[in-house]
Amino acid sequence: MRKGEETRGRILDVAEAAVLAKGFGATSIEELIVETGITKSGFFYHFRDKNQLAKALLTRYIEADERIYDDIFGRARELMDDPLQSFLLGLKLLAELLSDLPNGHPGCLVATSCYYERLFDREIQDINRQAVLRWRTRFRGMIQQIVEVYPPREPVDLDQLADMVSTVLEGGIVMSKALKEPDTLANQLLVLRAFMKLMFQPSPRA
Repeated sequence: MRKGEETRGRILDVAEAAVLAKGFGATSIEELIVETGITKSGFFYHFRDKNQLAKALLTRYIEADERIYDDIFGRARELMDDPLQSFLLGLKLLAELLSDLPNGHPGCLVATSCYYERLFDREIQDINRQAVLRWRTRFRGMIQQIVEVYPPREPVDLDQLADMVSTVLEGGIVMSKALKEPDTLANQLLVLRAFMKLMFQPSPRA
């Protein structure tokens, strides 16, 4: 990696930690300059303003998030041909990954960007919206495969059910932080897993 790329990466690392800790509004360019040990002109070489920094942060975060989902649910699919069992395994693997974080999940930049969307231009707001829609598309696709094999026990809108996965993830982050209980997020995922199992798994024959 070239020095310029290393510096840019370091700025983004420091900025992400600061934003997740206290929000975009309370994170200043000056503190990032001090923390990274670069000059002001060095910072503006990489990011012309705070809005461009936010765009780079959000894009990087979303890409990393997508890679995690690709890896976890891809592995689950390799291990389980059955779509329901594959999805249940994926949720379990994701819960295990999150439970291994020593201090709990640091937070979600997508959610944080929603709270501070008035600080950003329409492009960043659209990037954020598209990220959430990609989550919906991803989980809707998995659930659609399940439905083709296992009809749900109750009528349910598949988009809403797909959004429920993201809702549990985002809500679990908030609950774990509010309660200061790092395991809450992983435990909520396991509850979601149990719900999905009850929704789709056939009843045992009498």
